[in-house]
Amino acid sequence: MDEKLFHRFQYLTQDLDTVSHEQLTLEACQAGVQWLQLRMKNKPEDESLQIAKKVKNICQSYGCRLIINDHVSLALEVNAGGVHLGKTDMSIGQARDILGKDKIIGGTANTFEEVQTLAKQGVNYIGVGPFRFTATKQNLSRVLGLKGYQTIIEKCKAEAIQIPIIAIGGITLEDVEDIRQTGVHGIAVSSAINLSADRTKSAKLFLQALQKRQVFIQ
Repeated sequence: MDEKLFHRFQYLTQDLDTVSHEQLTLEACQAGVQWLQLRMKNKPEDESLQIAKKVKNICQSYGCRLIINDHVSLALEVNAGGVHLGKTDMSIGQARDILGKDKIIGGTANTFEEVQTLAKQGVNYIGVGPFRFTATKQNLSRVLGLKGYQTIIEKCKAEAIQIPIIAIGGITLEDVEDIRQTGVHGIAVSSAINLSADRTKSAKLFLQALQKRQVFIQ
């Protein structure tokens, strides 16, 4: 699959009492986001489906790629661009059997060994983190920091692993340039946008920060 499909900036919605996933999606798309991961936790199946359908329509109207977090059957039902699977979710192989070879499947890793395993299983990209502590993730893995990313990227190069690595977990606007310098393919952001006073403006600032220099070191 063409690496150009995997945008340098990936945005994640989250469950909030004050704003819906649909509104978060609309504001992100209006800011120019091209890759959106719908991340819903502990919602009834019928409610999740209705939200996913509405989010898919919004993304489609703006030309934004939609990835569903965790729920393979939901991604299939709404014909999303793919799915992102955590460590305790369905296996990569099962998800591939259900979704087919043309859908994107992303995985989650915290160590180089986990990156290796996911690469062998055939994921299309890997979300590696957390960069720092984040309250949006339960059972948080060890914090990587800049050095952690540098080490993983160096080992990937040594082993000729070319799957896009996306840094995630507690990333703020001020972190973007330093994280870029580690050689990762891109970054994923949730709370820094979702909890800001002006979400559309915040998303635009992240996009602008990533566009200052088009190519990462990797």
